[in-house]
Amino acid sequence: MTKTNANAEAPLLEHLEELRIRIFWALGLWIVGSGVAWNYRAKIIDFLQYPLEFTKTSSNLMVTQVTDQLFMSFSIAMWGGLVLSFPFILHQVWLFVAPGLYDNERKWAIPMILWALLAFLSGTAFCYFVFLPKALPFMIDFLGAGLDVSFVVNLNLGQYIGQMLSYLLTFGLAFELPILAFVLARLGIVTHQLLGSWRRYAVVVLMILSAIITPTPDPVNMMMLAGPLYVLYELGILLARMGTPKTQENALEQ
Repeated sequence: MTKTNANAEAPLLEHLEELRIRIFWALGLWIVGSGVAWNYRAKIIDFLQYPLEFTKTSSNLMVTQVTDQLFMSFSIAMWGGLVLSFPFILHQVWLFVAPGLYDNERKWAIPMILWALLAFLSGTAFCYFVFLPKALPFMIDFLGAGLDVSFVVNLNLGQYIGQMLSYLLTFGLAFELPILAFVLARLGIVTHQLLGSWRRYAVVVLMILSAIITPTPDPVNMMMLAGPLYVLYELGILLARMGTPKTQENALEQ
């Protein structure tokens, strides 16, 4: 190996070693967060039963398999630990990428991390307090609300908790779209003009995604998801305009 090749490989090995350390810390933080979530899994189960309070039909959470409680506990610990450790994991990402950023890029990094965290929390809050209290009663009370019948709905505990966590995660990630649009525009990958030209196609895609994601086939619940997603898309166009560097914007106008 020549001296030149050795010098070229040295920075690469240093970056790989730094990446290994950050991944190690991120996994460790996730494990610690999972341990905390495991200890409070009973409270988390109570927390996830909140949408059931809006149903008129009597609902019971039941266990049908021997391993349901065990796998559900692991699922709660894993996802709950990820949420708890997410800010600290973002800090590890920042420690890895910060040395390679210019001063003007570092100026945007910390606000973007904070906004990304706030957007995720806003998405999960919207799902928990707005979407699920409307969607869940529609499904559970579908017959009981319209017909003169009374019955008890028995829900599988593991499936219910898994569905609630998946909905919360979906909404949390969906609310990251404007932040992603800003970052991509800042990097010069997309422009607000391009996103604006895709608006009509975005409407169709968002409607299809809403029909797939929503737990009910009725248009009301579908629009409850499609509406906020379209608002997020328009917000993404606005943030992409703000994130486009002035030099690149002037070049596109010319």
